[in-house]
Amino acid sequence: MNKTILVAIDGSVYSSNSLDYLAKIFAHDRSLNIHLLHVVSSGSSEKDWMYDVDPLRAQGEASDSRTLIAKKRLKDATDRLVRHGFTQEQIQSRTKQSSGICNAIREDAERGNYDAVLIGRRGLGSVGNVFFGSTSTDLIAKCHRSPLWIVDGTIRANRFLLAVQSHPASLMAADHLAFILKDHPSAEICLYHSSSVFGKQAPAKAEDFHAQWGKSWCERYLDLDNFLFYAHAQLLTENGFSRHRIKQLPAQMHLDVSSDLLKQAKQNNCGTIVIGRRRRDLSRGQLKGVSDKTIKQAQDVAVWLAG
Repeated sequence: MNKTILVAIDGSVYSSNSLDYLAKIFAHDRSLNIHLLHVVSSGSSEKDWMYDVDPLRAQGEASDSRTLIAKKRLKDATDRLVRHGFTQEQIQSRTKQSSGICNAIREDAERGNYDAVLIGRRGLGSVGNVFFGSTSTDLIAKCHRSPLWIVDGTIRANRFLLAVQSHPASLMAADHLAFILKDHPSAEICLYHSSSVFGKQAPAKAEDFHAQWGKSWCERYLDLDNFLFYAHAQLLTENGFSRHRIKQLPAQMHLDVSSDLLKQAKQNNCGTIVIGRRRRDLSRGQLKGVSDKTIKQAQDVAVWLAG
């Protein structure tokens, strides 16, 4: 089954890092389709804001210039991916005019049939106003229907660290990871659970999993008292991931779970951390805090939010 990734481009080193990350993991995966999107801002011209209201209105000279620059950046991005091993047929690109970059990406993600949204971000803890500073932060807050892949810096390791929890969102993240990595020839997954020393999070109830996986499957595989280590591994293998490439790390307790996830990723040569994300109406509490803090502290690592 083909997979389609929406990649936000702005011509910066951060978007180049995201392209290199994509190529490092998927360069020879012919089932992967890439949609490059460059949002052309219409907010800096007195007249350009009207384009959002009336898309048939002719663009101003400033917008024309920005569109030409965006098309060149998309061509450069396409060429970069092709040099790394992707075929021209796997890549599509387009520009989109909008006064709000984050909303434009989110709307595109929600309207399109994408399996994930990939975006680069600027350095450690940065919350600047440039495109891939504030935009990644806004997307995390607003884009809940599509898995988000946030790339920080240069990533050299191919392994994945899957943060396991006794909650449905964590299994959904495992399902997403298995779908994306199905038939991958070499990817490895480390299952890891980190608990806060300030209070153990209560596991979800077994019936909370029934709607997605069925009662019989849950009765057979759910190990709620063991942080669902077995259930995660089972779900991965059922979706085509080889069991011999799944490693369970010892569960630990830590003062700061997000720092511990980053530490474990580094120690186990994992370039990507995958975290289950609860629905927006259930996103309060530890899981939301862990995912937010992990992304803010991330350096030379990718963080996937799925679920």
